[in-house]
Amino acid sequence: MAAAVDGVRHRAVEANGVRLHVADAGPEGGGAPTVLLLHGFPDLWYGWRHQMAALAARGYRAVAPDLRGYGDSDAPPDASAYTTFHVVGDLVALIADLGQPQVFVVGHDWGAIVAWQLCLLRPDLVRALVNLSVVYHPRRPEGSPLQTIRAACGEDHYICRFQEPGVAEAEFARYDTKYVFNKTFGMRKPAPPILPKDKSFFDSLDSDGTCPPWLSEEDISYYVEKFAKTGFTGGFNYYRCMHLSWELSAPWTGVQIIVPTKFIVGDLDITYNTPGVQDYIHKGGFKASVPNLEDVVVMEGGSHFINQEKPNEVSDHICEFFSKF
Repeated sequence: MAAAVDGVRHRAVEANGVRLHVADAGPEGGGAPTVLLLHGFPDLWYGWRHQMAALAARGYRAVAPDLRGYGDSDAPPDASAYTTFHVVGDLVALIADLGQPQVFVVGHDWGAIVAWQLCLLRPDLVRALVNLSVVYHPRRPEGSPLQTIRAACGEDHYICRFQEPGVAEAEFARYDTKYVFNKTFGMRKPAPPILPKDKSFFDSLDSDGTCPPWLSEEDISYYVEKFAKTGFTGGFNYYRCMHLSWELSAPWTGVQIIVPTKFIVGDLDITYNTPGVQDYIHKGGFKASVPNLEDVVVMEGGSHFINQEKPNEVSDHICEFFSKF
Protein backbone atom coordinates (compact mmCIF):
# COMPACT_ATOMS: atom_id res chain seq x y z
CA MET A 1 0.00 0.00 0.00
CA ALA A 2 2.76 2.48 0.95
CA ALA A 3 4.56 2.06 -2.37
CA ALA A 4 1.46 3.44 -4.13
CA VAL A 5 2.44 6.99 -3.10
CA ASP A 6 4.36 8.26 -6.11
CA GLY A 7 7.96 9.25 -5.53
CA VAL A 8 8.17 8.05 -1.92
CA ARG A 9 11.00 5.74 -0.91
CA HIS A 10 10.96 3.61 2.24
CA ARG A 11 13.79 2.42 4.47
CA ALA A 12 14.63 1.51 8.03
CA VAL A 13 16.97 3.53 10.25
CA GLU A 14 18.49 2.26 13.50
CA ALA A 15 18.08 5.20 15.86
CA ASN A 16 18.54 5.46 19.62
CA GLY A 17 17.92 1.76 20.18
CA VAL A 18 14.81 1.53 18.01
CA ARG A 19 14.26 0.77 14.35
CA LEU A 20 12.40 3.61 12.63
CA HIS A 21 10.50 3.25 9.39
CA VAL A 22 11.27 6.35 7.32
CA ALA A 23 9.50 7.63 4.20
CA ASP A 24 11.65 9.80 1.96
CA ALA A 25 10.90 11.90 -1.14
CA GLY A 26 12.82 14.36 -3.28
CA PRO A 27 16.54 14.48 -4.03
CA GLU A 28 18.63 11.80 -2.37
CA GLY A 29 21.96 12.44 -0.67
CA GLY A 30 23.21 15.37 1.36
CA GLY A 31 22.97 18.18 -1.17
CA ALA A 32 19.31 19.21 -0.94
CA PRO A 33 17.80 21.08 2.01
CA THR A 34 16.01 18.53 4.18
CA VAL A 35 12.61 18.84 5.84
CA LEU A 36 11.73 16.52 8.73
CA LEU A 37 7.95 15.94 9.03
CA LEU A 38 6.60 14.69 12.38
CA HIS A 39 3.11 13.23 12.74
CA GLY A 40 0.73 13.08 15.68
CA PHE A 41 -2.04 10.81 17.02
CA PRO A 42 -3.51 8.71 15.53
CA ASP A 43 -1.41 9.25 12.44
CA LEU A 44 1.61 8.00 10.51
CA TRP A 45 4.18 9.29 8.04
CA TYR A 46 1.31 8.94 5.54
CA GLY A 47 -0.40 12.04 6.89
CA TRP A 48 2.36 14.10 5.24
CA ARG A 49 2.05 12.56 1.74
CA HIS A 50 0.75 15.81 0.20
CA GLN A 51 3.46 17.95 1.77
CA MET A 52 6.14 15.44 0.76
CA ALA A 53 5.11 15.76 -2.89
CA ALA A 54 4.98 19.56 -2.70
CA LEU A 55 8.36 19.84 -1.00
CA ALA A 56 10.02 17.38 -3.39
CA ALA A 57 8.66 19.34 -6.36
CA ARG A 58 10.41 22.43 -4.98
CA GLY A 59 13.77 20.70 -4.57
CA TYR A 60 13.58 19.77 -0.88
CA ARG A 61 14.24 16.33 0.51
CA ALA A 62 11.18 15.45 2.58
CA VAL A 63 11.69 12.87 5.35
CA ALA A 64 8.75 11.55 7.38
CA PRO A 65 9.31 8.81 9.96
CA ASP A 66 6.75 6.70 11.71
CA LEU A 67 7.53 7.80 15.27
CA ARG A 68 8.31 5.09 17.82
CA GLY A 69 5.20 3.09 18.63
CA TYR A 70 3.59 3.72 15.25
CA GLY A 71 3.28 1.95 11.92
CA ASP A 72 6.34 0.04 10.82
CA SER A 73 8.64 1.50 13.50
CA ASP A 74 9.51 -0.35 16.69
CA ALA A 75 7.16 -0.06 19.66
CA PRO A 76 9.02 -0.47 22.97
CA PRO A 77 6.80 -2.39 25.42
CA ASP A 78 7.53 -0.17 28.44
CA ALA A 79 5.11 2.76 28.59
CA SER A 80 7.81 4.94 30.15
CA ALA A 81 9.85 4.69 26.91
CA TYR A 82 7.67 7.33 25.22
CA THR A 83 8.79 10.57 26.86
CA THR A 84 9.54 13.48 24.58
CA PHE A 85 13.20 12.95 25.48
CA HIS A 86 13.12 9.43 24.04
CA VAL A 87 11.50 10.64 20.83
CA VAL A 88 13.90 13.59 20.45
CA GLY A 89 16.74 11.10 20.89
CA ASP A 90 15.32 9.12 17.97
CA LEU A 91 15.20 12.27 15.84
CA VAL A 92 18.73 13.36 16.70
CA ALA A 93 19.94 9.94 15.53
CA LEU A 94 17.81 10.19 12.38
CA ILE A 95 19.21 13.64 11.56
CA ALA A 96 22.72 12.26 11.99
CA ASP A 97 21.83 9.44 9.60
CA LEU A 98 20.67 12.03 7.05
CA GLY A 99 24.12 13.60 7.12
CA GLN A 100 22.81 17.13 7.55
CA PRO A 101 24.15 19.70 10.05
CA GLN A 102 20.67 21.26 10.18
CA VAL A 103 17.18 20.41 8.97
CA PHE A 104 13.89 22.21 8.59
CA VAL A 105 11.19 20.73 10.83
CA VAL A 106 7.41 20.55 10.52
CA GLY A 107 5.25 19.04 13.27
CA HIS A 108 1.57 18.39 13.85
CA ASP A 109 -0.22 17.41 17.07
CA TRP A 110 2.21 15.22 19.07
CA GLY A 111 4.70 15.81 16.27
CA ALA A 112 4.50 19.52 17.09
CA ILE A 113 5.13 18.81 20.78
CA VAL A 114 8.16 16.74 19.88
CA ALA A 115 9.33 19.44 17.44
CA TRP A 116 9.13 22.08 20.18
CA GLN A 117 11.17 19.78 22.41
CA LEU A 118 13.76 19.20 19.68
CA CYS A 119 14.11 22.98 19.29
CA LEU A 120 14.41 23.34 23.06
CA LEU A 121 17.07 20.65 23.51
CA ARG A 122 18.97 20.89 20.20
CA PRO A 123 18.27 24.24 18.53
CA ASP A 124 21.57 23.85 16.69
CA LEU A 125 19.98 21.11 14.56
CA VAL A 126 16.91 23.08 13.45
CA ARG A 127 17.17 25.72 10.75
CA ALA A 128 13.53 26.81 10.97
CA LEU A 129 10.26 25.36 12.24
CA VAL A 130 6.66 25.23 11.08
CA ASN A 131 4.32 23.78 13.71
CA LEU A 132 0.67 22.92 13.28
CA SER A 133 -2.06 22.77 15.90
CA VAL A 134 -0.17 22.72 19.24
CA VAL A 135 1.44 25.85 20.71
CA TYR A 136 4.54 25.95 22.89
CA HIS A 137 4.23 26.67 26.59
CA PRO A 138 7.46 26.96 28.61
CA ARG A 139 7.70 24.53 31.50
CA ARG A 140 5.99 25.75 34.65
CA PRO A 141 7.38 24.41 37.95
CA GLU A 142 4.02 24.58 39.71
CA GLY A 143 2.45 21.75 37.73
CA SER A 144 2.55 19.55 34.66
CA PRO A 145 0.30 20.01 31.60
CA LEU A 146 -1.59 16.89 32.67
CA GLN A 147 -2.26 18.38 36.11
CA THR A 148 -3.40 21.63 34.49
CA ILE A 149 -5.83 19.75 32.22
CA ARG A 150 -7.23 17.80 35.17
CA ALA A 151 -7.73 20.99 37.17
CA ALA A 152 -9.41 22.84 34.29
CA CYS A 153 -11.48 20.08 32.67
CA GLY A 154 -11.69 17.22 35.13
CA GLU A 155 -11.14 13.51 34.65
CA ASP A 156 -13.51 13.36 31.67
CA HIS A 157 -11.12 15.23 29.39
CA TYR A 158 -9.95 12.80 26.70
CA ILE A 159 -6.27 13.07 27.72
CA CYS A 160 -7.18 12.06 31.27
CA ARG A 161 -9.24 9.16 29.96
CA PHE A 162 -6.20 7.95 27.99
CA GLN A 163 -3.99 7.65 31.09
CA GLU A 164 -4.83 4.23 32.53
CA PRO A 165 -3.17 1.40 30.55
CA GLY A 166 -5.63 -0.84 28.77
CA VAL A 167 -8.76 1.28 29.25
CA ALA A 168 -8.56 3.33 26.06
CA GLU A 169 -7.31 0.29 24.15
CA ALA A 170 -10.41 -1.66 25.17
CA GLU A 171 -12.65 1.24 24.20
CA PHE A 172 -11.08 1.57 20.74
CA ALA A 173 -11.25 -2.20 20.25
CA ARG A 174 -15.04 -2.12 20.57
CA TYR A 175 -15.27 -0.50 17.15
CA ASP A 176 -14.27 -1.42 13.63
CA THR A 177 -10.92 0.24 12.86
CA LYS A 178 -12.29 1.87 9.71
CA TYR A 179 -15.03 3.48 11.79
CA VAL A 180 -12.42 4.68 14.31
CA PHE A 181 -10.54 6.60 11.62
CA ASN A 182 -13.61 7.95 9.86
CA LYS A 183 -14.91 9.29 13.18
CA THR A 184 -11.57 10.69 14.32
CA PHE A 185 -10.58 12.35 11.04
CA GLY A 186 -14.11 13.68 10.60
CA MET A 187 -14.38 15.55 13.91
CA ARG A 188 -15.04 19.27 13.47
CA LYS A 189 -16.55 20.40 16.78
CA PRO A 190 -14.40 23.35 17.96
CA ALA A 191 -13.84 22.05 21.49
CA PRO A 192 -11.68 19.36 23.11
CA PRO A 193 -13.53 16.06 23.56
CA ILE A 194 -15.02 15.66 27.03
CA LEU A 195 -15.99 12.05 27.70
CA PRO A 196 -18.59 11.44 30.39
CA LYS A 197 -18.22 8.03 31.96
CA ASP A 198 -21.41 6.81 30.29
CA LYS A 199 -20.08 7.71 26.82
CA SER A 200 -17.24 6.32 24.75
CA PHE A 201 -14.64 8.47 23.01
CA PHE A 202 -16.46 7.97 19.72
CA ASP A 203 -19.90 8.75 21.12
CA SER A 204 -18.47 12.14 22.05
CA LEU A 205 -17.16 13.01 18.59
CA ASP A 206 -19.40 15.02 16.31
CA SER A 207 -18.55 13.22 13.06
CA ASP A 208 -20.96 10.69 11.58
CA GLY A 209 -18.50 7.89 10.84
CA THR A 210 -18.40 8.33 7.07
CA CYS A 211 -15.18 9.03 5.18
CA PRO A 212 -14.40 12.78 5.23
CA PRO A 213 -14.43 14.38 1.76
CA TRP A 214 -10.73 15.22 1.93
CA LEU A 215 -9.76 11.56 2.35
CA SER A 216 -10.23 8.62 0.01
CA GLU A 217 -11.25 5.10 0.91
CA GLU A 218 -7.70 4.08 -0.04
CA ASP A 219 -6.30 6.54 2.49
CA ILE A 220 -8.48 5.12 5.25
CA SER A 221 -7.53 1.60 4.22
CA TYR A 222 -3.85 2.40 4.70
CA TYR A 223 -4.44 3.57 8.27
CA VAL A 224 -6.66 0.55 8.97
CA GLU A 225 -4.00 -1.83 7.65
CA LYS A 226 -1.25 -0.39 9.83
CA PHE A 227 -3.20 0.13 13.07
CA ALA A 228 -4.85 -3.29 12.77
CA LYS A 229 -1.34 -4.71 13.16
CA THR A 230 0.01 -2.38 15.87
CA GLY A 231 -3.02 -1.29 17.84
CA PHE A 232 -3.09 2.15 19.48
CA THR A 233 -1.00 1.54 22.61
CA GLY A 234 2.12 3.19 21.21
CA GLY A 235 0.19 6.39 20.59
CA PHE A 236 -1.56 6.30 23.96
CA ASN A 237 1.83 5.95 25.68
CA TYR A 238 2.81 9.46 24.57
CA TYR A 239 -0.13 10.77 26.64
CA ARG A 240 0.79 8.46 29.54
CA CYS A 241 4.29 9.97 29.63
CA MET A 242 3.16 13.59 29.82
CA HIS A 243 3.81 13.93 33.53
CA LEU A 244 7.13 12.04 33.35
CA SER A 245 8.29 14.26 30.47
CA TRP A 246 7.43 17.31 32.59
CA GLU A 247 9.41 15.92 35.55
CA LEU A 248 12.46 15.25 33.36
CA SER A 249 12.30 18.72 31.78
CA ALA A 250 12.98 20.58 35.05
CA PRO A 251 16.37 21.92 33.84
CA TRP A 252 14.57 23.76 31.02
CA THR A 253 11.96 25.52 33.18
CA GLY A 254 10.92 28.80 31.58
CA VAL A 255 13.25 28.46 28.58
CA GLN A 256 12.15 30.12 25.33
CA ILE A 257 12.22 28.59 21.84
CA ILE A 258 14.69 30.63 19.77
CA VAL A 259 14.33 28.90 16.39
CA PRO A 260 12.60 30.94 13.63
CA THR A 261 9.01 29.69 13.67
CA LYS A 262 5.71 29.81 11.82
CA PHE A 263 2.52 28.48 13.41
CA ILE A 264 -0.56 27.22 11.56
CA VAL A 265 -3.89 26.18 13.07
CA GLY A 266 -7.46 25.73 11.89
CA ASP A 267 -10.12 27.87 13.50
CA LEU A 268 -12.10 24.70 14.31
CA ASP A 269 -9.14 22.83 15.79
CA ILE A 270 -9.78 21.31 19.22
CA THR A 271 -6.47 22.75 20.43
CA TYR A 272 -7.21 26.28 19.22
CA ASN A 273 -10.54 26.13 21.04
CA THR A 274 -9.10 24.93 24.34
CA PRO A 275 -9.81 27.56 27.03
CA GLY A 276 -7.11 30.24 27.15
CA VAL A 277 -5.27 29.21 23.97
CA GLN A 278 -6.59 31.94 21.67
CA ASP A 279 -5.72 34.66 24.16
CA TYR A 280 -2.26 33.13 24.58
CA ILE A 281 -1.70 33.11 20.82
CA HIS A 282 -3.08 36.53 19.99
CA LYS A 283 -2.33 38.63 23.08
CA GLY A 284 1.43 38.26 23.33
CA GLY A 285 2.02 35.18 25.43
CA PHE A 286 3.01 32.91 22.54
CA LYS A 287 5.38 35.50 21.07
CA ALA A 288 7.00 35.99 24.48
CA SER A 289 7.66 32.24 24.68
CA VAL A 290 8.82 31.98 21.06
CA PRO A 291 10.49 35.35 20.36
CA ASN A 292 11.35 34.41 16.76
CA LEU A 293 7.75 33.50 15.98
CA GLU A 294 7.41 35.23 12.61
CA ASP A 295 3.86 34.39 11.63
CA VAL A 296 0.63 32.86 12.95
CA VAL A 297 -1.87 31.59 10.38
CA VAL A 298 -5.42 30.73 11.46
CA MET A 299 -7.07 28.90 8.57
CA GLU A 300 -10.81 29.51 8.29
CA GLY A 301 -12.87 26.34 8.20
CA GLY A 302 -9.90 24.16 9.09
CA SER A 303 -10.16 21.44 11.69
CA HIS A 304 -7.49 19.41 13.51
CA PHE A 305 -5.95 17.38 10.66
CA ILE A 306 -5.32 20.49 8.60
CA ASN A 307 -2.27 19.20 6.75
CA GLN A 308 -4.54 16.64 5.07
CA GLU A 309 -7.75 18.68 4.99
CA LYS A 310 -6.14 21.72 3.33
CA PRO A 311 -2.98 20.20 1.86
CA ASN A 312 -2.18 22.75 -0.84
CA GLU A 313 -2.57 25.77 1.42
CA VAL A 314 -0.49 24.18 4.19
CA SER A 315 2.20 23.09 1.74
CA ASP A 316 2.41 26.60 0.28
CA HIS A 317 2.75 28.13 3.75
CA ILE A 318 5.55 25.67 4.63
CA CYS A 319 7.47 26.22 1.41
CA GLU A 320 7.06 30.00 1.53
CA PHE A 321 8.45 30.17 5.05
CA PHE A 322 11.39 27.84 4.48
CA SER A 323 12.35 29.67 1.27
CA LYS A 324 13.49 32.59 3.47
CA PHE A 325 16.31 30.49 4.85
